[in-house]
This record gives sequence, C-alpha cells and structure tokens, in this order.
Amino acid sequence: MFGLGTQEIILILVLVLVLFGARRIPEIMRGFGEGIREFKSASQKAMDEIDEATRVEPAKAAPRPVAAAPVSSPEEAPKIEP
Repeated sequence: MFGLGTQEIILILVLVLVLFGARRIPEIMRGFGEGIREFKSASQKAMDEIDEATRVEPAKAAPRPVAAAPVSSPEEAPKIEP
C-alpha cells in the first residue's frame, strides 16, 4: 500500500486526529464523500454526452431528383439563353 508500513499509517492517523480534532474529522470525511459523489456524477454526465454526440443515426433517404423528359431531336430541346 504505497510503500507505507503500519507504523507510518498510525503516525499519520494520530497527526490528523491532533490537527483536526475528533469532532471535525467526520465533517471532513462527509465533505470528501460528497465531493467524490459529485465528481462521479459529473463524469458520468460527460460520458453520456460524448456517447450521445458520437452515436450514428441511420441516414434518411434523400428525395430523388425529377428526371427531364427525353428529347428526341435538338429542335424539341428547350432553348437556354446565355
């Protein structure tokens, strides 16, 4: 566990108890838990938005262009003015 022995962990816990006091430690842990919960919620929302943005939707059929009637001779073709 991070290269810490039993004595080092006990020393850290005693220092935390002395610095913050027994009444203050539950408040700190409660705030820490709320922060972790909020972080998880925000990261889940971000992942959902990314999934939604990258989701491929089936392509809709484009309307077909209207074909012109076949022209049998150049005289019947419509005149286009420049």
